[in-house]
Amino acid sequence: MRTPRLSPLADSDAWVQPHGSPSPTQFASGESIAYDVVMHVDPARRDFLRTSACVLGVVLMPPESSAANDPFARRIPKTGESIPAVGLGTWQVFDVAADATETAQARETLKIFVDLGGRVVDSSPMYGSSESVTGQLAAELGVKARLFVATKVWTSGREAGIRQMDDSMRKLRVERLDLMQVHNLVDVQAHLATLRDWKKTGRVRYLGVTHYHSGAHADLEKIIRPGDVDFVQVNYSLAEPEADRRLLAAAADSRTAVIVNRPFAEGSMFRRIRDKALPEWAREVGCASWAQYFLKWILAHPAVTCAIPGTRNPKHVADNLGAAKGLLPDEATRRRMASHFDSL
Repeated sequence: MRTPRLSPLADSDAWVQPHGSPSPTQFASGESIAYDVVMHVDPARRDFLRTSACVLGVVLMPPESSAANDPFARRIPKTGESIPAVGLGTWQVFDVAADATETAQARETLKIFVDLGGRVVDSSPMYGSSESVTGQLAAELGVKARLFVATKVWTSGREAGIRQMDDSMRKLRVERLDLMQVHNLVDVQAHLATLRDWKKTGRVRYLGVTHYHSGAHADLEKIIRPGDVDFVQVNYSLAEPEADRRLLAAAADSRTAVIVNRPFAEGSMFRRIRDKALPEWAREVGCASWAQYFLKWILAHPAVTCAIPGTRNPKHVADNLGAAKGLLPDEATRRRMASHFDSL
C-alpha cells in the first residue's frame, strides 16, 4: 500500500480525510485509499507554543520519580517494566525517506522526543519508509538503546509473516525487538504462534495485537481475554470512546497493556475545535493546549498504558509529552471534558 504524504512539518494536527471512510476490510487488506490533507494548528496550541521556552523547561523535564508517583511513567502489567505514558506514532509523518528536508524535521523531532524523556516509538511495514527512517535516525542520534521500539506484522501466511518481521527488524536496526504486534488482526493466530516462539527465544520481548476501528473491538477482546497477549493497541479518544464499553475493562482484567492509537481521531478533533478557545477550567487542571486536553482525557483512564500521537513537528512532540506531566483529570472532570467536547 502506498501511504499518502503530508505537508512539511506534518503531524497529528494534519487533517487526513479519506474520500469516504475506509472499512476495516479495506485497511486490513491494504487496499489503496485516497486522501485529502489539510494542515491546521489549533489556536490554543499555537498560543502554548509561543511561550514554550518558559513552559517546557518546567513541565517536560525527563522523569525522575517512579511509576508509582509519576504519571509520565506507566507499568506494563505483566512485567512491571515502566514506559512513558506518551509515545510517538510514525504513520505518514516518518514516511519521508525521499525528502531530505522532511527527514531533517523527523530527526529533530526524534531528538527532542528522547531528550524530554520519550521512549515508545511505534511503526509498521504498512507505513512506507517509516521503519527505515526510524532505524536510520535512531542510529544517527545514538538513541537506539533508549527507545522502546514497536512495530507490526501485516501480511498473510506464517512464512510471509516471518520474512516481513525479519525485514522490519533489519530496517529498524534491532536484533531484539521490544514489541511486535499483529496489525489489524491480519492472520492473527498464525502470527501469534510465531511470536510466542520468538518470545521464548528472545527475539521479541513482548507481543501484541492492534486495530484502528471499533468494529474490531470484540475480536480484540476475545484474543486478550485468555491473558497470554502482552499489549493491545486500539483507537480511543473523546471522538472515538467505544473502547471504554468493554475492551479497556477486558485489558485490565487480563493484565494487558494498552497502547492508544488515533488519539486525535486522525486530526478530526482539531477540525472540530477550530477557532474555539480552550476553556479556562481546562487550564486549571493542567491543559496547556487542546492537544493536552485530548491526551490527558485518555491518559486518565487507569487501563491506558501509553498514547502514541504522530508528529514530526518538534514543538508539537514537546507539547504532546507535556500531557503526561502534572495533573490528570479525575472521573468527574473527564465527564466534564467529554460533555464540553460533545457540545462543540
